[in-house]
Amino acid sequence: MEENSMPIFKRITFAQTNPIAGNKKRVWKSLKQIVAVERTLPWKDTDVTYSSINAPPSFVPAKKYSDISGLIAPYTDPHSKLQYHNSEEFQTVRSLPMDLTAGYLALRGASSIV
Repeated sequence: MEENSMPIFKRITFAQTNPIAGNKKRVWKSLKQIVAVERTLPWKDTDVTYSSINAPPSFVPAKKYSDISGLIAPYTDPHSKLQYHNSEEFQTVRSLPMDLTAGYLALRGASSIV
């Protein structure tokens, strides 16, 4: 009695079938397989595919990370432009020589002040 009261998709005997293809079970494709098939098809330049869709820019500001520890950095040193997490890192940033400061900025991809 309980088996009949359950929704059909929760029954053990339920199998998804395609009425057009007969009683064959549906084979699910992964996104990687779908993209691979799309590349082989003859598409026009104006057609929209999974690989041609661009996401809109994010409204959330990018997170800044400390150049010293890698933690989230709410502060930036105005002299060296290095980002830091707390007052202990600020003392470290202020004690660094200019060549190390330039190296940290180069690793982050920021323009060097030297």
